[in-house]
Amino acid sequence: MTEKLWHKSSTHLNPLIERYTVGDDTANDSVLMPYDIAASSAHVKGLARIGVLTEEEKESLLSGLAALKTEWEAGKGVMTQDDEDCHTVIERYLVAACGDTGKKVHTGRSRNDQVLVALRLYMKDMLVRIRKEAGILTADLLSFADRYRAVPLPGYSHTQQAMLSSVGHYFCSYLEALLDDIEFLDGVTIHIDKNPLGSVAGFGIALPLDRSGTTRELGFSRTQVNSLYCQTSRRKFEAATLEALSQIMQTLATMANDLILFTSREFDFFSVDESCVTGSSIMPQKRNMDVLEIVRGSLSLVRGNQMMIATIGSQLISGYHRDVQLTKKPLIESCVRTLQSIEVMREFMRHVVPNEESIKEKIMKDIFSADIATTLAVKEGMPFRDAYRIACDRLAEATVDPQENIRSKISEGAPGNLMLEQYERRIKTLYSISSEKPSC
Repeated sequence: MTEKLWHKSSTHLNPLIERYTVGDDTANDSVLMPYDIAASSAHVKGLARIGVLTEEEKESLLSGLAALKTEWEAGKGVMTQDDEDCHTVIERYLVAACGDTGKKVHTGRSRNDQVLVALRLYMKDMLVRIRKEAGILTADLLSFADRYRAVPLPGYSHTQQAMLSSVGHYFCSYLEALLDDIEFLDGVTIHIDKNPLGSVAGFGIALPLDRSGTTRELGFSRTQVNSLYCQTSRRKFEAATLEALSQIMQTLATMANDLILFTSREFDFFSVDESCVTGSSIMPQKRNMDVLEIVRGSLSLVRGNQMMIATIGSQLISGYHRDVQLTKKPLIESCVRTLQSIEVMREFMRHVVPNEESIKEKIMKDIFSADIATTLAVKEGMPFRDAYRIACDRLAEATVDPQENIRSKISEGAPGNLMLEQYERRIKTLYSISSEKPSC
């Protein structure tokens, strides 16, 4: 059995206790390894700046960390249950590569602030990646809405045909929701962009650690000052991150739910390429929208994970507790699932087309009742409530052109006035600081 970093006696940890306490950490920490290596490199440089490490020792450790990063990226790195976590792998690797110098890497540092900074870097990185993919999806939705802006589509209230909408109008609703989600995500990113490295176990240390230097080195905008709050903030920041992901997943789930309904044979509003559907093992005719159902269900997964993290943190006093180890898996799972969901929705939308003739056949005439009431009120000077009462009686004699009806809806954000230019400006503003802007 390999000796643990915290091992102090000849007694070894009970194997059952070890398996239980390590849990899923070997899998989760494999994801965090690159971030822990980056933080370790920043810490080594900081120790050299305050004279704890010589220049030669610093270079030796940085070389070892670079070699470990290369091995890990090439898939040659191994983490076992004996290692417990990525922090142990790093220290053991450095001791093997650098001798006694490797043992100095943990000076002025605890596994508590190691995991904090690795998770913080992971969250920042994933939010950037999710933001980029979401931005591309907004541009795709804008293009789709523009292309089909004049195609009629029934609008629903209480799951009943209510008033005439359009394909462009429907997809602008998802577009605007996603733009709001991205702005919310930006707020969370700013909120968590604080460096906890140097907080050690939550109570500081008798060394003049260069926390400002590691903040700059790791690309954080600020240093998280109070060392105890650094530990307590872990469950708060993770829950905030999952709230941002939940907002995005709520938009995607609504969009998926509509498309599941609208691609059914009963509705037949949209067709989807065969490459995006699955089938049944017993019913040859089936074209299943499995991908949309999984996107829809993934909202519950992310929301459930968010609740799990919030609940774990709700009963703890200040400082580090091993309970929060259990937040790694739901955090990582939710980040990955949200990113994948955006990617598959982008791909799915590339293969969707409206069935214009089928839609036209299914538009019920009474969907224009509210418009008839409005016309009577405006053109005949009739009180709207009186017009409302006789509108359905006028349906039989009314001739309504769906295209003309769409054009008549001129209030801001209505089917005839989608304000697409405003959405394009918002997308460009949100991504003006990015080198890879979504194409509008």
